[in-house]
Formats: sequence, C-alpha cells, structure tokens
Amino acid sequence: MAENTHLQELESLRDAAIQELESIPDESGLEAWRVEYLGRSGKLTQVLRGVSTLPADARPVIGAAGNKVKVALEGRLGERQAAIVNARLDSLADDAIDISLPGRSLAVGRLHPSTIILREITEIFRGMGFQVVEGPEVELDRYNFEALNIPKDHPARDMFDTFWIDANKDAEGRFTTLLRTHTSPMQARIMEAHEPPIRVVVPGKVYRYEATDATHESQFYQVEGLAVDKGITFANLKHTLHEFARRMFGSERKMRFRCDYFPFVEPGVDVSIDCFNCDGTDSSCRICRGAGWLEIMGAGMVHPNVLRNVGYDPEVYSGFAFGMGPERIAMLKYGIEDVRLFYGNDMRFLRQF
Repeated sequence: MAENTHLQELESLRDAAIQELESIPDESGLEAWRVEYLGRSGKLTQVLRGVSTLPADARPVIGAAGNKVKVALEGRLGERQAAIVNARLDSLADDAIDISLPGRSLAVGRLHPSTIILREITEIFRGMGFQVVEGPEVELDRYNFEALNIPKDHPARDMFDTFWIDANKDAEGRFTTLLRTHTSPMQARIMEAHEPPIRVVVPGKVYRYEATDATHESQFYQVEGLAVDKGITFANLKHTLHEFARRMFGSERKMRFRCDYFPFVEPGVDVSIDCFNCDGTDSSCRICRGAGWLEIMGAGMVHPNVLRNVGYDPEVYSGFAFGMGPERIAMLKYGIEDVRLFYGNDMRFLRQF
C-alpha cells in the first residue's frame, strides 16, 4: 500500500511540474522552477530523500521511479529552455540584418584642422632638414622672457598678456611661473642643451590673457623655428621661408619682408606673401581686403644677447628664428574668417577638413 501511495505521489508531482513548466515564458522563470522541483531543497529531492524511511522491499521500486521522474523533468526542462531561446530568436527575425544588403558605413573620425596644418608645416620643415621638438606649456619667466632679451620691467613685456601661476615667487614677490605666451622659450632651452649646429621647429599651444574675437584667441598654436650655426646670414632666412611659402601656398608665391620689432631678434621682420586670391587687384577681396599681401609670420636674426644668455659666442655663431600661427596659416589657405571656429566644436565646420 505504501509503495502505491509513493508511486502516485511521484506521478502527481511529475504531472504538476510539467504543467507548470509549459507555462513559463522566460529563462528566469525556468531557473525558479528548477530550484522549486530539482534543487537541493526541491519537492522531488524531498521525496527521494524520504525513500530511506520506506520498507526495504519498497525502496528499490520507489527509488527507481523517483529517478525516472527526475530524468524526465530534466529532459523537459532542457526542451523548454531550447523552445524559449528559439522563440526569442524568431522574434528577432523581423529585425535581422539582411546580409545581401550593402553594409552600413561607420562614422569615421577626422583630424582637427589645426592638427592637419601643424602636420603640414612640420613636414615641410622636416624636408628642409629641421627636427621637430616640443616643450612645456607651463614655463618659467626665465625662459619665456629673460633669456629672450626681455628682462623684468622691459616694455616689451606689454606685448604679451600673460597668465601667471601663483605657485612660485622670487625674492621680490613676483611670480616666476606662467603659461607660456609663445613657443620661443624653446629657443633658449634647446641652445642650453645642445651645441650648434641647430635646426629645429617647435609646434605647441600658447596662452594669452586677452579678449577673443574673430582674429584673437586666449589659447592657440604656434610653430617656432630656429637655426644656429657658423656663418648663417639673413639670406639663409629668406631662402628658408621662401621655400616654405612655395610648398605651403604654391610655387608661384611672392614674398615681402618688412622691418618689425621683436625683442629676441635683430633685425626683425614680418613676412608676407602675395594674395593668392586676387593678386592685389581686387579691393573687395575677402582675404587680403585689397592690400595684396598676407602676413604669415614674424622672423629675424637671433639677437646677440639671446646667444650670450645661453653661452654662445655671437662673434662665432649666428642664427635666425621665426614664428607663425598655424591657425592663421589655415585661415589664409582655406579662407576661414573667424579663428574661434577652430575651438567652437561645430561639427559643420570640422567636417569640411
């Protein structure tokens, strides 16, 4: 009698479990069902553990029947899991990718126009034998001004609207650390660390404490150039910059050198090229405004005081230096009228390059 009762109990448990299993819609429900019936404390497990309390002659029969139920439930669980997975895949079929269609292009990143023009400038000078080096953006007053023939209280300091950093002060209470206002400090650093001959260009970001408008920004890029050796003359400077202008703006470009003042060169000049848009014949030209010339950089022969400050003998060595704004070069080359576009993150502008 006890044997029949246990067999009926196993059959009822099996039928109830299978009926419940068929109504489960997802995998989390399947796991809950498995724990309820087949887990360590599950209903079937409890029945099987009770076999040891049965009479000796009933134990083999009930034990075998219980194991059959367990195998049957595990098999139905596997079938239900497969059915749920297949149903989910079928539901995705409507949105499946048709591999016969052309692929969808991924968005590809682009170089920033400042990066493009910086690379173009530095590659031109690499081709003329210059090395490319970089320097710190947080600079010392000594290199940013004093080593470049701009001592304390020199009027030329008014040319540079400076961001001072209050980390260090000298004995007189003046700040000695700043965000570099130009890349020219690398002239002194390079000459201090190396003996001539030197031929380098220095690209990098600089900072000026000034209001922004269509032609001014508080942060922008510069490219500094320096060549020092025995016997370097102004003719070497003119040839180098003329070759740069030809490679950057076209082989037919003409150049103009006019006297200008920079405290770390003597003589100093501003360098212009003839307008490649109108050749100076159109008074309404949007690039040269009818002037016929476009200023592209400042340059000059390295001042003897700068050479002395780094331990060079100006009677033995001479050199030239130049500095340009890559954004200005890009503005001239591509007809961009507002420097703020370079830093505005306007994708309509950036996608053009």
